Amino acid sequence: MRLAIYSAFLLGLVVSSASYAKKEIVWSGQIRPRYEFRDPFANDYSSFTSMRVRTQMVASLDSDVDLLIQLQDVRLWGEEKDTLTDYSADKFDLHQGYVHLKKLGDGDHSLKIGRQIVALGGQRLIGAVEWTQQGRVFDGLQLLLAPSWGQVNLTAIQVAESDSPSAQFSDDAYLTGAYATLGQLPSSSLDLYALYNKDGAKDTDQVTMGVRLVGEKMAYAYRFEGSFQTGQISTQDVSAFMFGGRIGGSLGGLDLTLWYDYLSGDDDLSDDKIKVFDTLFATNHKYYGYADLFLNIPVHTKGLGLQDFALKGAVPLSTRTSLAVHGHSFFTAQKGQLTSSHLGEEVDLTLTYRYRPNVAIVAGLSQVVAADAMAEVKGLTGNMTFAYLSTNATF
Repeated sequence: MRLAIYSAFLLGLVVSSASYAKKEIVWSGQIRPRYEFRDPFANDYSSFTSMRVRTQMVASLDSDVDLLIQLQDVRLWGEEKDTLTDYSADKFDLHQGYVHLKKLGDGDHSLKIGRQIVALGGQRLIGAVEWTQQGRVFDGLQLLLAPSWGQVNLTAIQVAESDSPSAQFSDDAYLTGAYATLGQLPSSSLDLYALYNKDGAKDTDQVTMGVRLVGEKMAYAYRFEGSFQTGQISTQDVSAFMFGGRIGGSLGGLDLTLWYDYLSGDDDLSDDKIKVFDTLFATNHKYYGYADLFLNIPVHTKGLGLQDFALKGAVPLSTRTSLAVHGHSFFTAQKGQLTSSHLGEEVDLTLTYRYRPNVAIVAGLSQVVAADAMAEVKGLTGNMTFAYLSTNATF
Protein backbone atom coordinates (compact mmCIF):
# COMPACT_ATOMS: atom_id res chain seq x y z
CA MET A 1 0.00 0.00 0.00
CA ARG A 2 2.77 2.44 0.89
CA LEU A 3 4.52 1.64 -2.39
CA ALA A 4 1.36 2.42 -4.36
CA ILE A 5 0.80 5.73 -2.54
CA TYR A 6 4.42 6.78 -3.03
CA SER A 7 4.37 5.84 -6.72
CA ALA A 8 1.16 7.81 -7.33
CA PHE A 9 2.57 10.84 -5.52
CA LEU A 10 5.81 10.82 -7.52
CA LEU A 11 3.97 10.27 -10.78
CA GLY A 12 1.66 13.22 -10.17
CA LEU A 13 4.51 15.45 -9.05
CA VAL A 14 6.64 14.75 -12.11
CA VAL A 15 3.83 15.12 -14.65
CA SER A 16 2.54 18.36 -13.15
CA SER A 17 5.99 19.95 -12.87
CA ALA A 18 6.84 19.16 -16.48
CA SER A 19 3.50 20.03 -18.06
CA TYR A 20 4.79 23.31 -19.45
CA ALA A 21 8.02 21.92 -20.89
CA LYS A 22 8.64 21.59 -24.59
CA LYS A 23 7.56 18.12 -25.71
CA GLU A 24 9.09 15.87 -28.35
CA ILE A 25 6.86 12.89 -29.13
CA VAL A 26 7.94 9.65 -30.83
CA TRP A 27 5.34 7.08 -31.87
CA SER A 28 5.86 3.35 -32.46
CA GLY A 29 3.63 0.34 -32.84
CA GLN A 30 3.25 -3.36 -33.55
CA ILE A 31 0.76 -5.72 -35.17
CA ARG A 32 1.38 -9.43 -34.55
CA PRO A 33 -1.23 -11.99 -35.69
CA ARG A 34 -0.37 -15.64 -34.93
CA TYR A 35 -2.08 -18.88 -35.87
CA GLU A 36 -1.58 -21.79 -33.43
CA PHE A 37 -2.40 -25.49 -33.57
CA ARG A 38 -1.98 -27.94 -30.70
CA ASP A 39 -2.88 -31.63 -30.69
CA PRO A 40 -3.80 -33.03 -28.27
CA PHE A 41 -5.41 -30.27 -26.21
CA ALA A 42 -7.63 -31.43 -23.35
CA ASN A 43 -9.54 -34.30 -24.99
CA ASP A 44 -9.40 -32.79 -28.48
CA TYR A 45 -7.19 -30.31 -30.35
CA SER A 46 -6.89 -26.52 -30.32
CA SER A 47 -6.75 -24.28 -33.40
CA PHE A 48 -7.07 -20.48 -33.32
CA THR A 49 -5.59 -17.16 -34.45
CA SER A 50 -4.73 -14.52 -31.90
CA MET A 51 -3.50 -10.99 -32.52
CA ARG A 52 -1.66 -8.33 -30.59
CA VAL A 53 -1.86 -4.67 -31.56
CA ARG A 54 0.25 -2.15 -29.67
CA THR A 55 0.79 1.55 -29.99
CA GLN A 56 3.35 3.47 -27.96
CA MET A 57 4.09 7.12 -27.36
CA VAL A 58 7.27 8.43 -25.75
CA ALA A 59 7.09 12.11 -24.89
CA SER A 60 10.32 13.90 -23.92
CA LEU A 61 9.06 16.49 -21.46
CA ASP A 62 12.59 17.87 -21.22
CA SER A 63 16.11 16.50 -21.57
CA ASP A 64 15.86 14.51 -18.34
CA VAL A 65 12.23 13.35 -18.23
CA ASP A 66 10.41 10.94 -20.55
CA LEU A 67 6.79 9.84 -20.37
CA LEU A 68 5.92 6.46 -21.93
CA ILE A 69 2.37 5.31 -22.66
CA GLN A 70 1.79 1.95 -24.39
CA LEU A 71 -1.72 0.72 -25.22
CA GLN A 72 -2.50 -2.84 -26.23
CA ASP A 73 -5.35 -4.90 -27.65
CA VAL A 74 -5.19 -8.72 -27.54
CA ARG A 75 -7.95 -10.78 -29.08
CA LEU A 76 -8.85 -13.95 -30.95
CA TRP A 77 -10.03 -13.73 -34.51
CA GLY A 78 -13.79 -14.34 -34.60
CA GLU A 79 -14.43 -13.97 -30.85
CA GLU A 80 -16.66 -10.96 -31.61
CA LYS A 81 -19.34 -12.41 -33.84
CA ASP A 82 -20.88 -9.04 -34.67
CA THR A 83 -19.02 -5.82 -33.88
CA LEU A 84 -22.26 -3.85 -34.33
CA THR A 85 -23.45 -5.27 -31.02
CA ASP A 86 -20.12 -6.14 -29.35
CA TYR A 87 -17.95 -3.02 -29.29
CA SER A 88 -16.96 -2.77 -25.62
CA ALA A 89 -13.22 -3.17 -26.34
CA ASP A 90 -12.93 -5.39 -23.27
CA LYS A 91 -9.52 -6.70 -24.40
CA PHE A 92 -8.09 -3.17 -24.68
CA ASP A 93 -5.70 -2.23 -21.87
CA LEU A 94 -2.87 -0.04 -20.67
CA HIS A 95 0.21 -2.21 -21.13
CA GLN A 96 2.82 0.28 -19.94
CA GLY A 97 2.61 3.76 -18.53
CA TYR A 98 5.50 5.27 -16.62
CA VAL A 99 7.61 8.35 -16.03
CA HIS A 100 11.34 7.97 -16.62
CA LEU A 101 13.61 10.36 -14.71
CA LYS A 102 16.81 9.85 -16.70
CA LYS A 103 19.35 11.92 -14.81
CA LEU A 104 19.43 11.59 -11.04
CA GLY A 105 22.31 13.04 -9.09
CA ASP A 106 25.67 13.48 -10.76
CA GLY A 107 25.73 10.21 -12.69
CA ASP A 108 23.61 8.33 -15.21
CA HIS A 109 21.21 7.05 -12.56
CA SER A 110 17.53 6.92 -13.48
CA LEU A 111 14.12 6.08 -12.03
CA LYS A 112 11.03 4.54 -13.69
CA ILE A 113 7.72 5.06 -11.92
CA GLY A 114 4.51 3.30 -12.97
CA ARG A 115 3.40 0.26 -14.97
CA GLN A 116 6.38 -1.20 -16.79
CA ILE A 117 8.25 -4.24 -18.06
CA VAL A 118 10.72 -5.73 -15.57
CA ALA A 119 13.17 -8.16 -17.19
CA LEU A 120 16.22 -9.03 -15.09
CA GLY A 121 19.23 -10.84 -16.56
CA GLY A 122 18.17 -13.82 -18.64
CA GLN A 123 14.59 -13.53 -17.30
CA ARG A 124 14.88 -16.77 -15.37
CA LEU A 125 13.10 -15.28 -12.35
CA ILE A 126 11.49 -12.04 -13.55
CA GLY A 127 10.66 -11.59 -17.21
CA ALA A 128 8.38 -9.98 -19.78
CA VAL A 129 7.10 -13.25 -21.39
CA GLU A 130 6.83 -11.50 -24.77
CA TRP A 131 6.02 -14.78 -26.55
CA THR A 132 2.49 -14.48 -25.15
CA GLN A 133 0.38 -11.89 -26.92
CA GLN A 134 -0.47 -10.13 -23.65
CA GLY A 135 3.05 -10.09 -22.17
CA ARG A 136 3.73 -9.34 -18.52
CA VAL A 137 4.16 -5.96 -16.83
CA PHE A 138 4.27 -4.82 -13.21
CA ASP A 139 3.18 -1.79 -11.20
CA GLY A 140 6.05 -0.29 -9.25
CA LEU A 141 9.46 1.36 -9.31
CA GLN A 142 12.81 0.61 -10.93
CA LEU A 143 15.80 2.60 -9.70
CA LEU A 144 18.64 2.09 -12.18
CA LEU A 145 22.06 2.97 -10.79
CA ALA A 146 25.17 3.30 -12.96
CA PRO A 147 28.31 3.07 -10.80
CA SER A 148 31.71 2.96 -12.48
CA TRP A 149 31.96 -0.82 -12.12
CA GLY A 150 28.61 -1.76 -13.72
CA GLN A 151 24.87 -1.43 -13.18
CA VAL A 152 22.43 -1.95 -10.32
CA ASN A 153 18.66 -2.38 -10.68
CA LEU A 154 16.67 -1.80 -7.47
CA THR A 155 13.10 -2.96 -8.05
CA ALA A 156 9.93 -2.62 -5.94
CA ILE A 157 6.75 -4.17 -7.37
CA GLN A 158 3.21 -4.14 -5.98
CA VAL A 159 1.81 -7.49 -7.11
CA ALA A 160 -1.50 -7.32 -5.23
CA GLU A 161 -3.15 -4.59 -3.13
CA SER A 162 -5.75 -5.53 -0.53
CA ASP A 163 -6.79 -1.98 0.44
CA SER A 164 -7.91 -0.86 -3.03
CA PRO A 165 -11.56 0.22 -3.51
CA SER A 166 -12.20 -2.77 -5.78
CA ALA A 167 -11.38 -5.19 -2.92
CA GLN A 168 -10.16 -7.64 -5.55
CA PHE A 169 -7.46 -9.18 -3.33
CA SER A 170 -7.73 -10.29 0.27
CA ASP A 171 -4.02 -9.82 1.04
CA ASP A 172 -1.06 -7.78 -0.18
CA ALA A 173 1.68 -9.25 -2.35
CA TYR A 174 4.87 -7.55 -3.43
CA LEU A 175 8.31 -8.26 -4.83
CA THR A 176 11.48 -6.31 -4.15
CA GLY A 177 15.03 -6.97 -5.19
CA ALA A 178 18.49 -5.85 -6.19
CA TYR A 179 20.15 -7.02 -9.41
CA ALA A 180 23.77 -5.94 -9.93
CA THR A 181 25.94 -6.45 -13.02
CA LEU A 182 29.73 -6.24 -12.79
CA GLY A 183 30.72 -5.33 -16.31
CA GLN A 184 34.47 -4.88 -16.04
CA LEU A 185 35.53 -8.53 -16.04
CA PRO A 186 37.66 -9.63 -19.01
CA SER A 187 35.37 -10.90 -21.80
CA SER A 188 32.50 -11.55 -19.39
CA SER A 189 30.00 -10.01 -17.00
CA LEU A 190 28.94 -11.23 -13.58
CA ASP A 191 25.44 -10.71 -12.15
CA LEU A 192 24.62 -10.92 -8.45
CA TYR A 193 21.04 -10.69 -7.25
CA ALA A 194 18.70 -11.04 -4.30
CA LEU A 195 14.89 -11.04 -4.57
CA TYR A 196 12.32 -10.96 -1.78
CA ASN A 197 8.71 -11.97 -2.46
CA LYS A 198 5.90 -11.65 0.06
CA ASP A 199 2.41 -12.99 -0.62
CA GLY A 200 -0.12 -12.80 2.18
CA ALA A 201 -2.71 -14.93 0.38
CA LYS A 202 -0.25 -17.84 0.05
CA ASP A 203 1.48 -17.07 3.35
CA THR A 204 4.79 -16.81 1.45
CA ASP A 205 7.86 -15.08 2.86
CA GLN A 206 10.75 -16.03 0.60
CA VAL A 207 14.19 -14.88 -0.55
CA THR A 208 15.95 -15.93 -3.77
CA MET A 209 19.67 -15.25 -4.15
CA GLY A 210 21.83 -16.04 -7.12
CA VAL A 211 24.75 -15.46 -9.46
CA ARG A 212 24.95 -15.41 -13.27
CA LEU A 213 28.13 -15.42 -15.38
CA VAL A 214 27.96 -14.64 -19.10
CA GLY A 215 30.91 -14.27 -21.45
CA GLU A 216 33.08 -15.45 -24.30
CA LYS A 217 36.33 -17.39 -24.35
CA MET A 218 38.13 -17.75 -27.66
CA ALA A 219 35.39 -18.81 -30.11
CA TYR A 220 32.95 -20.02 -27.44
CA ALA A 221 30.13 -18.24 -25.63
CA TYR A 222 29.01 -19.46 -22.22
CA ARG A 223 26.47 -18.80 -19.50
CA PHE A 224 26.32 -20.28 -15.99
CA GLU A 225 23.71 -19.45 -13.37
CA GLY A 226 22.73 -20.68 -9.92
CA SER A 227 20.04 -19.63 -7.45
CA PHE A 228 19.13 -20.58 -3.89
CA GLN A 229 15.73 -20.05 -2.24
CA THR A 230 15.06 -19.82 1.47
CA GLY A 231 12.30 -18.56 3.73
CA GLN A 232 8.87 -19.88 4.64
CA ILE A 233 5.59 -20.85 3.01
CA SER A 234 2.97 -21.25 5.72
CA THR A 235 4.58 -23.48 8.37
CA GLN A 236 7.11 -25.06 6.00
CA ASP A 237 10.72 -23.93 5.62
CA VAL A 238 11.99 -23.34 2.08
CA SER A 239 15.34 -24.76 0.93
CA ALA A 240 15.53 -25.07 -2.86
CA PHE A 241 18.01 -24.39 -5.64
CA MET A 242 18.50 -24.15 -9.38
CA PHE A 243 21.57 -24.23 -11.57
CA GLY A 244 22.12 -24.26 -15.29
CA GLY A 245 24.72 -23.72 -17.92
CA ARG A 246 25.31 -23.56 -21.62
CA ILE A 247 28.28 -23.35 -23.93
CA GLY A 248 28.18 -22.75 -27.65
CA GLY A 249 30.13 -21.82 -30.71
CA SER A 250 30.09 -21.77 -34.49
CA LEU A 251 31.04 -24.73 -36.65
CA GLY A 252 31.13 -24.07 -40.39
CA GLY A 253 28.33 -21.52 -40.23
CA LEU A 254 26.24 -23.66 -37.87
CA ASP A 255 25.77 -22.26 -34.35
CA LEU A 256 25.64 -25.07 -31.78
CA THR A 257 24.82 -24.81 -28.06
CA LEU A 258 24.91 -27.46 -25.35
CA TRP A 259 22.47 -26.73 -22.52
CA TYR A 260 21.63 -28.20 -19.11
CA ASP A 261 19.26 -26.97 -16.38
CA TYR A 262 18.45 -28.48 -12.99
CA LEU A 263 15.58 -27.23 -10.81
CA SER A 264 15.37 -28.98 -7.47
CA GLY A 265 12.29 -31.02 -6.59
CA ASP A 266 10.59 -32.43 -3.51
CA ASP A 267 9.54 -36.05 -3.22
CA ASP A 268 7.61 -35.42 0.03
CA LEU A 269 5.51 -32.24 -0.05
CA SER A 270 3.86 -33.07 3.27
CA ASP A 271 6.92 -32.75 5.52
CA ASP A 272 8.16 -29.55 7.18
CA LYS A 273 10.53 -28.49 4.36
CA ILE A 274 9.85 -27.33 0.80
CA LYS A 275 12.68 -28.36 -1.51
CA VAL A 276 11.15 -27.58 -4.90
CA PHE A 277 12.44 -24.50 -6.73
CA ASP A 278 9.93 -21.80 -7.70
CA THR A 279 10.72 -19.85 -10.90
CA LEU A 280 8.64 -16.89 -9.65
CA PHE A 281 7.77 -14.57 -12.59
CA ALA A 282 10.14 -16.12 -15.15
CA THR A 283 9.98 -16.23 -18.94
CA ASN A 284 10.03 -20.03 -19.02
CA HIS A 285 9.01 -20.26 -22.69
CA LYS A 286 12.55 -19.43 -23.81
CA TYR A 287 14.10 -22.19 -21.66
CA TYR A 288 11.99 -25.35 -21.32
CA GLY A 289 10.72 -26.06 -24.82
CA TYR A 290 8.43 -24.06 -27.09
CA ALA A 291 5.50 -26.45 -26.57
CA ASP A 292 5.17 -24.79 -23.14
CA LEU A 293 4.60 -27.92 -21.09
CA PHE A 294 6.55 -26.46 -18.15
CA LEU A 295 5.53 -22.81 -17.93
CA ASN A 296 4.52 -22.86 -14.26
CA ILE A 297 7.19 -24.51 -12.16
CA PRO A 298 6.68 -26.17 -9.67
CA VAL A 299 2.99 -26.72 -10.55
CA HIS A 300 3.63 -28.23 -14.00
CA THR A 301 6.05 -30.80 -12.61
CA LYS A 302 3.91 -31.61 -9.54
CA GLY A 303 6.67 -30.36 -7.25
CA LEU A 304 9.21 -32.91 -8.49
CA GLY A 305 11.49 -30.35 -10.15
CA LEU A 306 12.94 -30.53 -13.64
CA GLN A 307 16.06 -31.48 -15.55
CA ASP A 308 16.52 -30.31 -19.13
CA PHE A 309 19.28 -31.67 -21.39
CA ALA A 310 19.28 -29.72 -24.65
CA LEU A 311 21.19 -29.33 -27.90
CA LYS A 312 20.38 -26.23 -29.94
CA GLY A 313 21.45 -25.30 -33.42
CA ALA A 314 20.88 -22.35 -35.77
CA VAL A 315 21.93 -21.83 -39.37
CA PRO A 316 21.30 -19.04 -41.90
CA LEU A 317 19.64 -20.35 -45.05
CA SER A 318 19.92 -17.05 -46.91
CA THR A 319 20.39 -13.37 -46.18
CA ARG A 320 16.76 -13.18 -45.06
CA THR A 321 15.99 -16.68 -43.82
CA SER A 322 17.28 -18.67 -40.84
CA LEU A 323 16.46 -22.02 -39.27
CA ALA A 324 16.77 -23.00 -35.61
CA VAL A 325 16.52 -26.58 -34.29
CA HIS A 326 16.26 -27.29 -30.56
CA GLY A 327 16.22 -30.74 -29.00
CA HIS A 328 15.27 -31.33 -25.34
CA SER A 329 15.28 -34.37 -23.11
CA PHE A 330 13.26 -33.84 -19.91
CA PHE A 331 13.52 -35.57 -16.55
CA THR A 332 12.15 -34.75 -13.12
CA ALA A 333 14.71 -33.91 -10.45
CA GLN A 334 13.02 -36.27 -7.98
CA LYS A 335 11.31 -39.52 -8.90
CA GLY A 336 8.74 -39.48 -6.12
CA GLN A 337 5.96 -41.99 -6.85
CA LEU A 338 6.60 -41.97 -10.60
CA THR A 339 7.48 -45.16 -12.44
CA SER A 340 10.44 -43.28 -13.95
CA SER A 341 11.92 -39.79 -13.81
CA HIS A 342 12.12 -39.63 -17.63
CA LEU A 343 9.38 -37.32 -18.96
CA GLY A 344 10.14 -37.39 -22.66
CA GLU A 345 11.74 -35.53 -25.56
CA GLU A 346 10.86 -32.41 -27.53
CA VAL A 347 12.13 -31.08 -30.87
CA ASP A 348 11.45 -27.46 -31.85
CA LEU A 349 11.90 -26.16 -35.41
CA THR A 350 11.75 -22.40 -36.04
CA LEU A 351 11.95 -20.87 -39.52
CA THR A 352 12.32 -17.07 -39.68
CA TYR A 353 11.95 -15.03 -42.86
CA ARG A 354 12.82 -11.31 -42.75
CA TYR A 355 10.44 -9.97 -45.41
CA ARG A 356 11.43 -6.36 -44.72
CA PRO A 357 13.57 -4.77 -41.99
CA ASN A 358 10.45 -4.23 -39.86
CA VAL A 359 8.41 -7.24 -41.00
CA ALA A 360 9.22 -10.84 -40.02
CA ILE A 361 7.35 -14.06 -40.73
CA VAL A 362 8.02 -16.90 -38.28
CA ALA A 363 6.86 -20.52 -38.56
CA GLY A 364 7.37 -23.03 -35.77
CA LEU A 365 6.81 -26.76 -35.35
CA SER A 366 7.29 -28.66 -32.10
CA GLN A 367 7.00 -32.41 -31.61
CA VAL A 368 6.82 -33.92 -28.13
CA VAL A 369 7.40 -37.64 -27.56
CA ALA A 370 6.02 -38.42 -24.13
CA ALA A 371 7.40 -41.12 -21.85
CA ASP A 372 5.23 -42.87 -19.25
CA ALA A 373 6.08 -40.29 -16.56
CA MET A 374 4.67 -37.50 -18.76
CA ALA A 375 1.25 -39.10 -18.47
CA GLU A 376 1.55 -39.24 -14.68
CA VAL A 377 2.73 -35.62 -14.38
CA LYS A 378 0.99 -33.88 -17.30
CA GLY A 379 -1.69 -36.33 -18.43
CA LEU A 380 -0.02 -36.53 -21.85
CA THR A 381 0.22 -39.94 -23.48
CA GLY A 382 1.91 -40.53 -26.80
CA ASN A 383 2.99 -37.57 -28.92
CA MET A 384 2.02 -33.90 -29.03
CA THR A 385 2.24 -31.57 -32.03
CA PHE A 386 2.40 -27.80 -31.68
CA ALA A 387 2.65 -25.51 -34.70
CA TYR A 388 2.32 -21.80 -35.33
CA LEU A 389 2.65 -19.18 -38.06
CA SER A 390 3.19 -15.57 -37.07
CA THR A 391 3.69 -12.21 -38.74
CA ASN A 392 5.36 -9.45 -36.75
CA ALA A 393 5.25 -5.92 -38.17
CA THR A 394 6.61 -2.94 -36.25
CA PHE A 395 7.30 0.73 -36.80
